Amino acid sequence: MPRIGVFVCHCGRNIAGTVNIDSLIKASSDFPDVAMTIDYKYMCSDPGQKMIHDAIKEHGLEGVVIASCSPRLHELTFRNTCEAAGLNPYKCEIANIREQCSWVHSDMEMGTVKALETIETLVEKIRLNESLIPIEVPVTKRALVIGGGISGMEAALNIADSGHEVTLVERELILGGNTSKLAYTWLIQESSPCIISSKVADVYNHPRITLLTNAEIEDFSGYVGNFKASLRKKATYIDSAKCDACAKCLEACPVTVSAEDDRHFGPRPAVFVPDADISPGPAVIDKIHCLHFTEGCRACADVCPHKAVDFKQKDCLVEEAFGALIIATGYEPYDKKKLKNYGDMDLPDVIDGLEFEEILADWERSHDDIKRPSDGKIPKDVVFVQCAGSRDISKGVPYCSRICCMTTIKHAKLYRDAVPDGNAYIFHAHIRAGGKGFEEYVQAAVSEEQIIYLRGDVEKIFSQNGEIKVWGRDELSDMDVEIDADLVVLATPLIPSRGSQELAKKLKVATDENGFFAEVHPKLRPVESATRGVYLAGCAQSPRDIPESISHALAAAGKVIALFSSDVIYQEPIVVFVDEDICSGCGVCVEACPYDSRRIDPWTNKARVIAALCQGCGACAVACPSGATQQRNFTKTQIMKMIDAALKG
Repeated sequence: MPRIGVFVCHCGRNIAGTVNIDSLIKASSDFPDVAMTIDYKYMCSDPGQKMIHDAIKEHGLEGVVIASCSPRLHELTFRNTCEAAGLNPYKCEIANIREQCSWVHSDMEMGTVKALETIETLVEKIRLNESLIPIEVPVTKRALVIGGGISGMEAALNIADSGHEVTLVERELILGGNTSKLAYTWLIQESSPCIISSKVADVYNHPRITLLTNAEIEDFSGYVGNFKASLRKKATYIDSAKCDACAKCLEACPVTVSAEDDRHFGPRPAVFVPDADISPGPAVIDKIHCLHFTEGCRACADVCPHKAVDFKQKDCLVEEAFGALIIATGYEPYDKKKLKNYGDMDLPDVIDGLEFEEILADWERSHDDIKRPSDGKIPKDVVFVQCAGSRDISKGVPYCSRICCMTTIKHAKLYRDAVPDGNAYIFHAHIRAGGKGFEEYVQAAVSEEQIIYLRGDVEKIFSQNGEIKVWGRDELSDMDVEIDADLVVLATPLIPSRGSQELAKKLKVATDENGFFAEVHPKLRPVESATRGVYLAGCAQSPRDIPESISHALAAAGKVIALFSSDVIYQEPIVVFVDEDICSGCGVCVEACPYDSRRIDPWTNKARVIAALCQGCGACAVACPSGATQQRNFTKTQIMKMIDAALKG
């Protein structure tokens, strides 16, 4: 039988304050096969690790149970210590007596009993633990980045600058994402198109970046270091090698696509040059609105001097292998028409933040007056409504979108620059200004006499005799407020980009309760998804501003570069295996596996496991009706012995 050592950590007073350490040591020493027990104030410290190292050698230990904090924190630390002492690291188990015992009990006797039972279950488990060897996986040193906004471009450029090939996929026709739609940034009042255009140019011109715009993920499979993706490049019906963006086809097109149907480029014809403002490129035909596909129109083809129009063009699939993936799919604004609690959201002069950015952008380009959408009138009284659908699940979403307070201040300041004699009213619940220089920016706005802050909610927005009425409440004066507004700007929430749920299913990546892509640990692993080799950047994970999105992208790129620093990587060997003598080939495990790591062998008609794909979740082992599928070091025998040990007490 194996010789087992039990090491109990005080964790200062974290454990020792609620658990009787002396009782644990005395009782643990009586467990079968336990050769020695010892305690120390901080077992994870250098002296504590040396104690474990020396005890393994001195007592010839064949298994180690360390009663301490969560294995999330120090399992790797202790396994490395065991390996340095000559013990297989998978012969080391962590009994979590801090989070699961000490921190959840105030009664020392109860905490001690539970801690002792926890240790005993791990002693039973480790008797049957196998000595495992990490799985070696080769690495394809090419990265896939999904999303061509500020985060996706930053991540792609950093990986490419490190010497690795990158494929950047953007489903829209141009790069830049929502950042390209902004008129200005806050703090430093710079034109966003000017900022983003240099980044777009860097992407277009980088020799190690393959750019696929108007493209989406068709299929995705594989595992860390060895992913395979099928990318659908959609037809534009224009031969890009022939088109020189002369715009003659635009003049000939009889169709007008409204701004409502195309928020980014409209109004426009059905054939248009999508990225002329940022990086001139070939024209594109919008199949949905083009009359050729319904009525046979050929107006654009007839006038094209280069014969670049090709109505027979088809979508094409690009198959690529990748070692890592970064999801940078960004966000979209919450649909203001869903905010029924305010009243009539179909009023043309009730707009959201991005629509106001378009107005500001027109003002910046034309150097003319700001005009409201309905009649072109200069708005002299503008009401800005913060948290319009945020922080209240009954009205929209439960979370704070983080950028709204600062964006609203930027909007109010820019409005005052454009209309010096205008009045800006800001309804707010709280002002959240947590970044560098943010509070000073807020105070500068508050000090302006014609930016009026009203702490309270807007109750109703409606039209009366052609004028917009805003009813609200000022909590500081404890008075109801009625404002005759020329324009209302709603700070609507940032929500996951459309199609995020479908993409998550294709990539087999989890999303959180709000639909954003979920990180594996919010503090210790903030840019990693639960699927190894898949990383998150920018607003794909949660709402954030431009600097934070860039920082997030740099972190994700750093993880990819680190992954690519070796020719091979090592994967946890705690995966499932199949006893073929018992397996009936029913396929239940194949359906249960969320990582597509199971197959039915066509020759043997038995289930088999692709170890590199397996994440050790155990779903297949639970589903297997015959018990043929079990997980290494979590076999059914081990689990039953652990249950017996826990119930025995």
